Amino acid sequence: MREMLRSGQRSCLPPAVAAQWVLGIWVLANIVIVEYLFVTAGEGKNELLTAAKFFGMHAALIMLFQLQLVARVPWVDRRLGMDKLTLWHRWVGFALLWTIVTHAVLVVLGYAVLDEASVATTSLALSGVPASLLGMTAAALVIAVGAFSARRARSKLRYEVWHALHLLLYVALVVAFLHQLMEPSAFRSTSMAYSYWGALWILSLGSLVVGRFVVPIYRNFRHRFVVEEVLPESPSVVSVRVTGRRLDQLSARPGQFFIWRFPGHNPWWCANPFSLSAAPDDRSLRLTARVVGDATASFGRMPAGARAVLEGPYGALTSLHRRQPGVLYIAGGMGVTPIRSLLEEEESKDVVVIYRARDLEEAVLLDEVRGLADSRSWQLHTALGRSADGVRPFEPSNLAALVPDIAERDVFVCGPPAMTSALLETLRALGVPRRQVHAEKFNLA
Repeated sequence: MREMLRSGQRSCLPPAVAAQWVLGIWVLANIVIVEYLFVTAGEGKNELLTAAKFFGMHAALIMLFQLQLVARVPWVDRRLGMDKLTLWHRWVGFALLWTIVTHAVLVVLGYAVLDEASVATTSLALSGVPASLLGMTAAALVIAVGAFSARRARSKLRYEVWHALHLLLYVALVVAFLHQLMEPSAFRSTSMAYSYWGALWILSLGSLVVGRFVVPIYRNFRHRFVVEEVLPESPSVVSVRVTGRRLDQLSARPGQFFIWRFPGHNPWWCANPFSLSAAPDDRSLRLTARVVGDATASFGRMPAGARAVLEGPYGALTSLHRRQPGVLYIAGGMGVTPIRSLLEEEESKDVVVIYRARDLEEAVLLDEVRGLADSRSWQLHTALGRSADGVRPFEPSNLAALVPDIAERDVFVCGPPAMTSALLETLRALGVPRRQVHAEKFNLA
């Protein structure tokens, strides 16, 4: 029976692979269309301006891809995860930056050659043309955000500051759209080009507005989330239970996370991604968080009935991606929260759980995890202590000794970034197929 189940699961295309194929075909199809429109639009006034047109059309396409990546479409998010989409958004963003810079430079050089004028004189002249001025403004905004998004600059900014600066991209988007409307040679050269760009803008902006604004507002109005109780789990960790109306229609799954706001206790812009630390039901949702900063310091003081605003559910760390009958869950520190909710849903008898923490105080929810494991006859291994003291459960030889059939299991991992990265390397070294490894890093930036 186990072999039949395994072979049957492997014959199906994994959800993440299916999503990657869909996105890949979508991107390729649009690139082919833009290439066709470029060829049929005709050449520019010289070779430099022809090249500028090429990069300008592709910059517009990349910008629309960016909108689609951050629209948080549920079908895509549940298969790929926000961490992967955020990573793609980052790299596509830098591709957009350099494509826009190249387009702008080629436009100035092209007209400088055409008018036999200096670059400075040409730039000044172009700034007097409304369409060109809009393009320059959009390019300047994208370059500024790109500079602040560079790793070194980003590390020196608070998330709230960086996020506020990042919102300038929406201004750049509007300006770029106006620039595109006033540039007939490339975007309105034919009725097909006009229809294509119009449809793509409607689709991209529509998915963004619906996914980021309409759906969250509708869900909060419909479910009316409020704090039911706040429970201390340790001196530095609290659990917050939130109730609401018709939560059975929220479509949340164990392992997913929400972006939580408590407007009565924190400023509106303070939003934090917290995983569900218990399986969601039709009565309540629970988060468990460590009190480490201003945003979470007030959690312990929230009274029952306090208002909560939730955005989500998000995340791909769910049983949707299960491939094998056996499963290994690995949690590190506060990474236990999504693992804890997944365990509550788990029905298999072939389950191994490893909980890594520096000490008992850090091992929050350990009693709950142990209770679930004992009641269902699962294997639970706790690895308490520091690596400097010789506690290294995730070295290949140690992990293989602990779980000899690890390559035949699905492996769900959640923990600190350093632990997760090291563990993913260990799993590769042990020959665990990539499709059986499920990990997600919660990073909104």
